[in-house]
Amino acid sequence: MKIGALTVAGWMALSLATTVHAEQRPDDPVGGKPPTGSRPSVEDLDYQVKYQRAFEAVIWSMPAVAKYGLHRASLAIGAGNNAVMAWSAGAKPWMEALTPNNTTPYALATTDLREGPVVVELPEATEKASLFGQIADHWYITIADIGPIGVDQGKGGKILLTPPGYEGEVPSGYIEVKSPSYILDFAFRSIPTPEGTPEDAYALSKSLAIYYLSELPNPKPTKFIDPIDTRWSTLSFYDERWFDDLYQVVSVEPVRERDKAMMGALKTLGIEKGKPFEPDAETRKAMRQAAIDVYYYMQQRYLTVEPQELWWPDRRWRDVFYSDPNMGFSWDWEGMLDYDNRAVHPWFTAIYFPAKVTARPPTMYLATARDEDGRLFEAGQTYSLTVPAEVPVDKFWSLTVYDRETWAFIYSPEERPGLSSREMDAMTKNPDGSVTLYIGPKAPAGLEGNWIPTAGKAPYLMFRFYGPRDAFYDKSFELPDVERAE
Repeated sequence: MKIGALTVAGWMALSLATTVHAEQRPDDPVGGKPPTGSRPSVEDLDYQVKYQRAFEAVIWSMPAVAKYGLHRASLAIGAGNNAVMAWSAGAKPWMEALTPNNTTPYALATTDLREGPVVVELPEATEKASLFGQIADHWYITIADIGPIGVDQGKGGKILLTPPGYEGEVPSGYIEVKSPSYILDFAFRSIPTPEGTPEDAYALSKSLAIYYLSELPNPKPTKFIDPIDTRWSTLSFYDERWFDDLYQVVSVEPVRERDKAMMGALKTLGIEKGKPFEPDAETRKAMRQAAIDVYYYMQQRYLTVEPQELWWPDRRWRDVFYSDPNMGFSWDWEGMLDYDNRAVHPWFTAIYFPAKVTARPPTMYLATARDEDGRLFEAGQTYSLTVPAEVPVDKFWSLTVYDRETWAFIYSPEERPGLSSREMDAMTKNPDGSVTLYIGPKAPAGLEGNWIPTAGKAPYLMFRFYGPRDAFYDKSFELPDVERAE
């Protein structure tokens, strides 16, 4: 019979016949059970399912749990809702957070919209300092940028944060920001101008005001806390405690359509909105191992740098603002939620990103964990970076060093997480005006002012450009790779 004459039924029969495995019994239907002689890969499939679902839940919830860590840490030091934590100077290692900066004072706050809309009064930029930053929802997605590219355009003003489903009136003169979440956190950086000082930046931070709309016309004064020497522990717990934090998020926040399948998976782990979280010992064991394994999986993923992440193709510096196809950081696009990439870029190692990456961000961050030969930085080894005399920035540059195990500052007696061009007077310069910075356990003799201590930790370096110029964006300027000091 010619092929063209085969009936549809004949084609189906032929297809089935060609896909029957050699072990198929002639008296069994095709499919419906595993191959003959199969066995489950583990004896306890109930435990295996709990482990698998816990593993995926950690990756999926990476931004939400990292974000909840800020809320948890703020409450722990007495900075409750609508209080402002204003650092009086650049942060020290006591700020236990993912890759913060140590050069510009932070002003952070947390709030809970279950009690109603919240007013944030922003100061206008001055000749000596300006405020910029983000207000983020429980998925760490920025719902309002603050500053020159933000909703206030750097002119200050009153923002009204309204909770999910809010239908009340918005007073005249307020900028409404509709929030998809109830628990919000803010991170503002106060940046001194070339004419200003860190003290000017701190003063600007303390002119913030946060209060509930219901407190008008006489809101109570905003409470300020200076955590400069206080341990502020925001880092996620990579053990069973991860799921305690995740339960706190799920218990409060609305569920998005995209996340309904994960809600079903969490239910098998005992995490369900409106019900107590009381997992048994076996479930706790599965959660603990899953969180540990995700940590090592994330380390492996993040330290494997893809070519498109590199700022210069022949250098080791990666673009920290590497984003999703929509130039954002939700990784929710074209019918899929890419939560693997969402976890890696950027929430495993960083906090707070703008809603969208613009063509010319006002600050740019490049980072590396490798020397010029591509080797990962080693604990106990000394490295050097020669910063050219002319770095194309309008404001200043900084180099910050982190512990590659935690992505937080390194504790050391010197309490010096980094150096910046603002400290050039204390550094020894090279004859051509460049400056060589040293990163390692000991300062080279006579170069203490050029040294960032690592205290025996494997380092991770981030170079920040504040006010980058054309030469940075057109890549005619190149930052050298980090060298291994012999």
